[in-house]
Amino acid sequence: MKSSRWVAGMALALLVLSAKGQAPMSDSPGRSITGGAAVVYQYPEQVTVSAGKPSPVALHFRIGQGLHINSHTPRQEELIPTTFSIPEGSGVRLVKADYPTGNDFTLPLDPNTKLSVYTGEFTILTRIVAESGNHLVEAKLRYQACDRNVCMPPKTITVPIDVIGK
Repeated sequence: MKSSRWVAGMALALLVLSAKGQAPMSDSPGRSITGGAAVVYQYPEQVTVSAGKPSPVALHFRIGQGLHINSHTPRQEELIPTTFSIPEGSGVRLVKADYPTGNDFTLPLDPNTKLSVYTGEFTILTRIVAESGNHLVEAKLRYQACDRNVCMPPKTITVPIDVIGK
């Protein structure tokens, strides 16, 4: 009897931690609880822009089935926002990133709290300025993926984009 109470207590603690944006352990960081990729960069692989001028580029991502990630503007301060960045010195500068509006999501154990999340596919609309030439940019997307019960550790994936500034 004592053992089953301990297991129930641990399960409740994990659910509370995940509801608060804390990251319980996962066997494979960056992978969903079910084993597939949590977030996949879809496209574009290559863009041609006018060198030295701000240019729009839409970046498309897909979140694994049954998972969600916090939006760029989560409602709770302790939750990890989704962010996109381009490293300095890449020949390409991120001027602006417009993130989609998050969808309301309620955890089963806390129906009074609404989270702002992305599910399925989402697009980040960026404006970039590229120097003249060909630049293989290794941009980054940082997020924290969760299912209805637990969250994985925060993850940063590489978003490779071949940017040609003409």
